Amino acid sequence: MSTIKDNDGQPVIRGFRATAVTQRKIDELLGIIKGVLVDGVVSQGEAEYLLNWMQTNREAANVWPASVIYPRIADVLADGVLDLDESKEILDLLMSTVGGNTAPNIGEASNSTKLPVTDPAPRIEFADRTFCFTGKFFSGSRDWCREQVTARGGIAMDSITKKLHYLVIGEIGSRDWLHSTFGTKIQKAATYASDGAPLVIVTEQHWVEHLDA
Repeated sequence: MSTIKDNDGQPVIRGFRATAVTQRKIDELLGIIKGVLVDGVVSQGEAEYLLNWMQTNREAANVWPASVIYPRIADVLADGVLDLDESKEILDLLMSTVGGNTAPNIGEASNSTKLPVTDPAPRIEFADRTFCFTGKFFSGSRDWCREQVTARGGIAMDSITKKLHYLVIGEIGSRDWLHSTFGTKIQKAATYASDGAPLVIVTEQHWVEHLDA
């Protein structure tokens, strides 16, 4: 059986290669969405194009944010017509995905992507709850954050699992999370949450507000 190799002639692990391809597809989808949002309106043709893209790229359609967008667009186009209310619904969904200002006088969406935090933000419990931290924090070092959790009876973890209770995202640089070094961890947590795992994603600010609650 032949071995896939990279540009340097080194063998490529299939799992890593598949993940990289999917991530490129998600980046491509975000670019398409930003183009759709330029004029602040989602037309029927644009909605159909997004739906067809996700049907063609099924490996990406199962990953957040496509996993949220895909069923919503498929549902509103089920009758073959995108009415005004449905257009506004999809517009709001797409804007919540990529964020930014799409006003005509600006003419382009922001390069920053909105964090997929749980909305509404839940009350945070510490005792016997598991926490994972990602990003950079104003309130202290990553070790300091872990110490706050353990001091309150919680458990600090290094990785994302489906049994994780809280992912806390540091405020510093979080606006560009998708293209940061900690973006894949957030995306993994968002995918688990959208699949029904009891995992919530909160900002550093929300977490800090509960330290003395």
